[in-house]
Amino acid sequence: MRRVAAAVLAGMILSGCAAPSAERSEPTFGGPAGKAPKASELARAKAAAGIEDCPATEEAATKTPSSEDGGLSSLVLDCLGGGEPVHLAGLRGKPTVINLWASWCGPCRKELPYLAKAHRELGDRVQILGIDFADDEPSAAIELAKLTGVTYPLLADPKSSVKADLKVVGLPQTVFVDAQGTIVATDRRTYRSYDDLNNAISKNLGVKP
Repeated sequence: MRRVAAAVLAGMILSGCAAPSAERSEPTFGGPAGKAPKASELARAKAAAGIEDCPATEEAATKTPSSEDGGLSSLVLDCLGGGEPVHLAGLRGKPTVINLWASWCGPCRKELPYLAKAHRELGDRVQILGIDFADDEPSAAIELAKLTGVTYPLLADPKSSVKADLKVVGLPQTVFVDAQGTIVATDRRTYRSYDDLNNAISKNLGVKP
């Protein structure tokens, strides 16, 4: 019986290591279910955090997910905290960095400040966009954005709609899209410093600090 109990306890400990709130250096996946807040509450929280409105996109500009030229999916995502929905395939005209994150993702908390800084320093040349992925806690996501200085536009994908198209296997994940709307690279790792992120932007989008 002692051996059985020890085995059960070990299983519980191992499961806890994979919990969304755990501070891990490698990508994480999965999140807790929560009570949906009112739209008005989210809108107020978004305004208080200084998060910018989502970019305007055209439905006519969308491509199908099966496009062979590497274009973004034709999926449409809501703007986190309210605003106009975004047609992913309509994100063109400026090189774009799309970061997938969530309030429950420990490694995401560490790199969000670097993305926030990139938005402040490179925003005139590179569009930074976040997707709150597989996250049932939009209030917590907005609060985390506020705590980490994130003010760039954020999209909501609580049902993991982009998982297949963007080949999401864990968080954080960063997708680099050129000005023509073509995916040129994907990073499935946590950026360790602002220079690390800057190097990735320079390498994949040709935008120098």
